[in-house]
Amino acid sequence: MSYTGRYPASRPRRLRQTDWLRRLTREHRLGADDLIWAIVVHDGAEDEVPVAAMPGVSRYSVRAAAAAAKRAERLGIPAIAVFPHIDAAKKDAGGREALNPDGLVCTAVRAMKDAAPGVGVMVDVALDPFTDHGHDGLLRDGRILNDETVKVLTEQALIQVNAGADIVAPSDMMDGRVGAIRAALDANGYQDALIMSYAAKYASAFYGPYREAIGSAKALQGDKRTYQMDYGNTDEALREVAMDVAEGADMLLVKPGLAYLDIVARVKAGFGLPTYAFQVSGEYAMIKAAAANGWIDEQRIVLETLTAFKRAGADGVVTYFAPYAAELLAT
Repeated sequence: MSYTGRYPASRPRRLRQTDWLRRLTREHRLGADDLIWAIVVHDGAEDEVPVAAMPGVSRYSVRAAAAAAKRAERLGIPAIAVFPHIDAAKKDAGGREALNPDGLVCTAVRAMKDAAPGVGVMVDVALDPFTDHGHDGLLRDGRILNDETVKVLTEQALIQVNAGADIVAPSDMMDGRVGAIRAALDANGYQDALIMSYAAKYASAFYGPYREAIGSAKALQGDKRTYQMDYGNTDEALREVAMDVAEGADMLLVKPGLAYLDIVARVKAGFGLPTYAFQVSGEYAMIKAAAANGWIDEQRIVLETLTAFKRAGADGVVTYFAPYAAELLAT
């Protein structure tokens, strides 16, 4: 770091004294192009079903998801990440509904791409929305089976891409899943399909509201610490990322967000691939709750936190605040 002088000859406040000057000298900028809108879809009749733990967020019907894609297009949001709320009657131990080419996810993808072909659609590759035990993989005698799960995830990703998904995002944290998915996509003529790997996904308490949103909270047996990462580790994250890059990941995702800005910075600096952070449901809910109590300025906090991801090195952010932030940035 270089130093430019001492007070009184050097006065850093000179560069902060007016709005135009602060804008002129700002190092990191947030725009709608930096946002990926996280939405939850459901297969019920209602267009929107509010999520109690996430004020302002609703589960969307397929029709509403298509409308959301059009809204994203109008707001300049490049992509939408889709997560499903599956009817409990369709869940089983093996998550077989994840392999239904006419199921909720594939139907929503097709509707969204028909409505707004220029908006990217990212889909979650994991079994937790589809299993009756709430885990991301196949469960046997209390143990998550890695290689057997990877086979199912690979088939799931193929089905999703065939439905029109632009990006598959394996969030399960099974070893070897990126390589298996990449090989299957390439072998089936989907060389251009993108993989955004949840390369550094931590076993976090910030996911609670999301589990309510997708309906897995009550089903979850135990916890996910045998496959999601320990929040005390950083070097392990770089090892995970290195493996995913070697296996063919095109883009990298760190999850959760604000508590893991150091991981975002290390991943971006160490690998140089497009790197994203996920501002997860717990972060969203905390901001909304504090704003509802008048303790913070919601507009300022949303833009400040999203800019923090950019400052840490993220190329973009997956967030439930995407349309709200895009509207603020347009004013």
